[in-house]
Amino acid sequence: MTDANALRREMAADSRLSEWIAPDGWRHRRFDWDHSDSRGRILVQGGRADVIEKYLETIAHLHDRGWSVTAFDWRGQGGSGRLGADPHVGHAASFDPWTADLGAFWQGWRTEGKGPAILLAHSMGGHIALRAMLDGMIDPDAAILIAPMIGVKSPVGAGAGLRVARMMTRLGDPGRAAWAVRHDARSAGHRQQLLTHSVERYDDEAYWYGRDPSLLLGPPSWAWVLEAFASSARLQADPRLTSLAVPILMLVAEADGLVDAPAAIRLAAKLPDVKLVRFGRESAHEILREGDAVRLRAYDAIDRFLDERTRR
Repeated sequence: MTDANALRREMAADSRLSEWIAPDGWRHRRFDWDHSDSRGRILVQGGRADVIEKYLETIAHLHDRGWSVTAFDWRGQGGSGRLGADPHVGHAASFDPWTADLGAFWQGWRTEGKGPAILLAHSMGGHIALRAMLDGMIDPDAAILIAPMIGVKSPVGAGAGLRVARMMTRLGDPGRAAWAVRHDARSAGHRQQLLTHSVERYDDEAYWYGRDPSLLLGPPSWAWVLEAFASSARLQADPRLTSLAVPILMLVAEADGLVDAPAAIRLAAKLPDVKLVRFGRESAHEILREGDAVRLRAYDAIDRFLDERTRR
């Protein structure tokens, strides 16, 4: 295994996995990698169906830059249990428990160390992060939103997508999968192109799921899809966006096939303190798991932003 692969397929010897228990008793899988001379701390949160392991390369970069890094698997995915009867379906009747989890975790984590406290969140994680910031549940010194799910990409548009999802939740079990999973090469190739142009980083998923099949989560439920459309509409219309004081770096992939990139760009224009970095067709949804040209440009933007915002 090359050193590059080791960053993505091995947890650092001095990192640790543990449990964080939410106020309602829900058990979450937690990861910490402390730095001996920490300049501060970063909480890294993935998107829907993500697991901590997918961000080990990014975490290693941040740690190398002097940050102590923490992450946890969202409730209902990865190593943090399931919310539906089918363990392979990403169910959620509401996103409220996720914002509550983030808020509760943040309040405890904020007091565990010194220095700036930063939040880096991808996709659905970026959506939850924005909601939690607007509601005053978290107070990061700066936030980095990667391909944030400000809207769901839909071939029929957000309004029609919302109506279809509402109808589908009424016509059957809202917890059933919104689409079937096909295990053929063509389907896998299509999914890979939606996520990243880097085949080797895409293959990292299979490596980790092979080691622990319980981490794998499949498609969302129709209830999740409905809530994604509804929560996104509320977020885009929230008048508090124009007074959100947190400095934000937003990285957007304009050719994103999963989330609504134009919606993210429109929302960024409302924020009073934001740096927007746009990627073209060279990047799919997972900007931090793309090929080196995209990934290293993203790292440079993150490093510059953090250096500017957290000078010692």
